[in-house]
Amino acid sequence: MSLRNKVTLIGRTGKDVEIVKFENGKLAKVSLATTDHYTNALGEKVEETQWHNLVVNGKLADIMEKYVEKGKEIAVEGKVVYKNYEDKEGIKRFTTEIRVEELVLLSGK
Repeated sequence: MSLRNKVTLIGRTGKDVEIVKFENGKLAKVSLATTDHYTNALGEKVEETQWHNLVVNGKLADIMEKYVEKGKEIAVEGKVVYKNYEDKEGIKRFTTEIRVEELVLLSGK
């Protein structure tokens, strides 16, 4: 069996796509909200939203830039990437992002 780092998400974008241009291409960044609904032990209905940072490069970045806006419903498949860095004050910070490998445009806003 081959174990892989793979995630599939369906949700709505939380902002317009941010484009970062480089000499040899571009990177698209956007946040994605996914929402779960469940009933807790007290019988109350609960809605829980998680936010994911998406990072897209290559031709998918062009598609994101052209067709994805705030509130757009999309499905993505990719892998989870953990990063750390030191901020200006020398404090170590950690971030998690989804490196998108496949994108499906679903409905509008």
